[in-house]
Amino acid sequence: MYTLGLDIGSSAVKVSLLEVETGRCAGKAARPDHEMEISAPYPGWAEQAPQEWWKNAVLAIRQVMKENDIRPSAVAAIGIAYQMHGLVAIDRNLEPLRPAIIWCDSRAVGSGKTLFEKAGAGRCMERLLNAPGNFTLSKLNWLKNHEKELFGRTWKIMLPGDYIALRMTGEVCTTVSGLSEGILWDFRENALAGFLLDAAGISPELMPATVPTFGMQGRITAQAAGELGLPAGIPVTYRAGDQPNNAFSLKVTEPGETAATAGTSGVVYGVTDQLQSDPLSRVNTFAHLNHSAWRPRLGILMCINGTGISNSWLRRMTGVEGYRQMDHMAAGVPAGSDGLTFLPFGNGSERMLENRSPGAAFMNLDFNLHGQAHLCRAVQEGVAFAFRYGMKIMEESGMVTKLVRAGHANMFLSSVFCSTLASIQDITLELYDTDGALGAARGAALGTGLYHDETEALAMLKCIKTFRPDRGQQDSVTSAYRQWELALGRQMNPD
Repeated sequence: MYTLGLDIGSSAVKVSLLEVETGRCAGKAARPDHEMEISAPYPGWAEQAPQEWWKNAVLAIRQVMKENDIRPSAVAAIGIAYQMHGLVAIDRNLEPLRPAIIWCDSRAVGSGKTLFEKAGAGRCMERLLNAPGNFTLSKLNWLKNHEKELFGRTWKIMLPGDYIALRMTGEVCTTVSGLSEGILWDFRENALAGFLLDAAGISPELMPATVPTFGMQGRITAQAAGELGLPAGIPVTYRAGDQPNNAFSLKVTEPGETAATAGTSGVVYGVTDQLQSDPLSRVNTFAHLNHSAWRPRLGILMCINGTGISNSWLRRMTGVEGYRQMDHMAAGVPAGSDGLTFLPFGNGSERMLENRSPGAAFMNLDFNLHGQAHLCRAVQEGVAFAFRYGMKIMEESGMVTKLVRAGHANMFLSSVFCSTLASIQDITLELYDTDGALGAARGAALGTGLYHDETEALAMLKCIKTFRPDRGQQDSVTSAYRQWELALGRQMNPD
């Protein structure tokens, strides 16, 4: 018996098959075989067609089933993880009215500020634990103010994972964790944030119904079954945003535990049981996937938009063969990159920088000294330093950690990046052979009762690599970080 997990990212749709009895990954697939396009018709915009997510989900599911010779009838349940904070607007025919406004789109920053002031800063921070910022409701408010005709035809709004579940089941629904990530959940009332919707002049009728994160969310329709090559009636029993899901996949579910990712964007996500917030909203607090009013579990999330995308940009610009070669080149350069500094903030407004966009930059470049290898190391270090900068903010919110868990994927495949992060943050970094799609498959098995609890669902999780601070390089890395902070200060305040 198997469960299928999907991870709907902005770069690709990934699918994993979980063999329930053994807990092993029975197969993986990802589509397309190149990075999905992010459309930016205007500066600061970032859009994707929801139909492209579905098309690639269909292709990836068919591929993983065929390549691993799995009988369709052996699939017991499906779980969905997805890129957070996006906005999909659908009409009464359940069709998207426009491209999705995705997580790294920064057009709604001004809209969020206006809404924050109108609804009341104190009330927002007390009841939502966040400012509306550039999250889903602010994107919807932008739509209401700038695309009035289209907004008038909007029947429901959805997150990216909600849309994929809709295509599978025909059901329009979301989760409490999903509403929280859109800044639509009132923690004091334990209900939809009606006061914020009132301030925006938006009807609560546009919001989907809620379903449990773990549990029945609908069954595969005959139409979806025909597209996917699966039997009709398979239940969808798990849904979570990519960061709560990543934390779950790494067994980060209880207060004090911390997870990290470094794909297109980079995230550190720590679990707490305190309803607390950062007054400047540089880090954000959302309902974790096991949150309830009587047993609070919140995720403090620090996000950096420009992490893996910095590395992929450098690879394209330099023509280096691949990421492994880039890591090998970087390892040949001393810690500190011989003075070369890189700021990775070139992918939209950065929350931890108070929604400012200072841009990406190389600084102290010496044409007579620095080559491709220096560029490679400087990017790895610059991203690690951005993590350190954000984790200092998390510490101000009470989230201090000495152990971070991450999947052995994306930038965590780089020994230079991992060693730099462990050294500059003075932490132990544990890497696990798991990913978001496999985590979603485990969530589906738990949600359908094939596993009795989280301990059983995650019993096969094994640490495969550990990084600790490199005392021999710590002084050099610390000195380089101080230089990086000064460079960021100059970039943020050029006058």
